[in-house]
Amino acid sequence: MTESWATFGADLHLEPAPGRGVRAGLTEALREAARSGRLAPGARLPSSRSLAVDLGIARNTVAEAYAELVAEGWLTARRGSGTRVAERARVRQPAVAVPVRRPVRAQTSYSLKPGSPDLGGFPRAAWLAAARRALTEAPNEAFGYADPRGRVELREALAGYLARARGVYADPEHIVLCAGFGQALLLLARMLRARRVREVAVEGYGLDFHRDLLTGAGLRTRPLAVDAEGARTTELAGSGAGAVLLTPAHQFPTGAALTPRRRVAAVDWARSTGGLILEDDYDGEFRYDRQPVGALQGLDPDRVVYLGTASKSLAPGLRMGWMALPRPLMDEVLAAKGRTDWSSSALDQLTLAEFIRSGAYDRHVREMRLRYRRRRDELVAAVGDRAVVSGIAAGLHAVLDLPPGGERAALRSAAWQDLGLPPLSFFRHPQAAMPPREALVVGFGTPSQSAWTPTLAALVASLP
Repeated sequence: MTESWATFGADLHLEPAPGRGVRAGLTEALREAARSGRLAPGARLPSSRSLAVDLGIARNTVAEAYAELVAEGWLTARRGSGTRVAERARVRQPAVAVPVRRPVRAQTSYSLKPGSPDLGGFPRAAWLAAARRALTEAPNEAFGYADPRGRVELREALAGYLARARGVYADPEHIVLCAGFGQALLLLARMLRARRVREVAVEGYGLDFHRDLLTGAGLRTRPLAVDAEGARTTELAGSGAGAVLLTPAHQFPTGAALTPRRRVAAVDWARSTGGLILEDDYDGEFRYDRQPVGALQGLDPDRVVYLGTASKSLAPGLRMGWMALPRPLMDEVLAAKGRTDWSSSALDQLTLAEFIRSGAYDRHVREMRLRYRRRRDELVAAVGDRAVVSGIAAGLHAVLDLPPGGERAALRSAAWQDLGLPPLSFFRHPQAAMPPREALVVGFGTPSQSAWTPTLAALVASLP
């Protein structure tokens, strides 16, 4: 008898009872598997013929073991249904004391929290078609350990798309694929720390998650004031920062676009000090009142790291992001990433490459651009003169500036409406020296198509 029984067809693993004959050992092994719950109630067992072949024993031996366990009530046997573990076979386990926790409040009925696209708009059929083509054409080596830069097919597709749509100068050899923006920023933070950079300038309004990634890597963050012209990049001079993180196309969350004068100031600072600009182009494709402004990286590809993501254009669940790096940084960033790509599925990368090459990505972006533009227009019309919609007509969110005392009243009313949305102050850097603004950040891209109208109505009802 072998050390264990296993049927290769049904993956049934049984531990033999020591010192027993073949039939008795098989019977006890099955009994114990059912008693312990490892064979779940209702689980179908292999036929006696199949199990006998797999175990290398006589079929009658298996049949007799099954019959004994049926008689005991551990198994059931019905014509046409086969042999199964009885529903009553699981033995009640002793009660275990579980600490009582306060119930967690469910998510709000309506959400206008920024940072997410309309997930119901994900192009399932087009993505599936691209996935099928990509899988059919995938080379065998795509199923092995990956290049830390990511699949060359996607890097080539991105190089062409970014040059055409965002004015980015990059060749496939200097694009690195990541599991979203967060991993890209973490890798850059590690690279900066290895370069002995101690401080990174950030915008005075921004995501605390991004600041936490930088501080977690041992870097201090210095806030730059933000106004209607974007971040005040003139403050970089003499700041001592070794890098700056910017959202120049559409400042998050205030919605300002970095003016040409301040773009030039940032590039001049980087050239004169050897500093780096980290450009977060998170929603650059979505501009509604004019042609999208090109990426800041186009002004100086040697001093700007361009960072993009599919999180807003497609879905954050894809965990797909990319960096277009200056040539001297490649080795350092790849050293921080490791010798292979542990984070992004090669098949997902091949699918996105096919999605871009086929034109499906452009079609999807155009469709969603129209959807989000209509929503923003409806938001502006519904709000009327009860709030001022600030920032450029772009992206998936807008800022509603309120009169004094209006923010607190609106948030209290939103809670009654079961509506989730954050105040602008939520995104403020703790050390930012800017006059306070009473405003709400409205993620109009978040609701599904069916939820948009009632969510907008809840927002309007919440305004003072």
